[in-house]
Amino acid sequence: RIEMCNFGVKVSVIEPGYFKTMITNTENVEKNLLSIWEKVLEETKASYGENYLKECLVALRKMQKKCNSNLTLVTDCMEHALTSRFPRTRYSVGWDAKLLYIPLSYLPSALTDFI
Repeated sequence: RIEMCNFGVKVSVIEPGYFKTMITNTENVEKNLLSIWEKVLEETKASYGENYLKECLVALRKMQKKCNSNLTLVTDCMEHALTSRFPRTRYSVGWDAKLLYIPLSYLPSALTDFI
């Protein structure tokens, strides 16, 4: 964003939380995760353990339930960034982005990693 300023280009960063898209589609992500797991060396699988894969799949399913299906929240921010005379530098979209990620960005890295 700062580098583009020298060329007269204004850049707005849009930071969405969890939204239901093809990127967060559980079936696609599970299929890719299982495909990668099958290609991993047995030694690596043993290091992580079978529980690791199971826990990842459970966390993935839980995340999907929390995804927001209202994509207009994101597209409204895009529209504002493109059409506003004075667009914001950053747009945090969704309750999770505003209530979790913004406060986390102010905490020390060690604490953020723990959370």
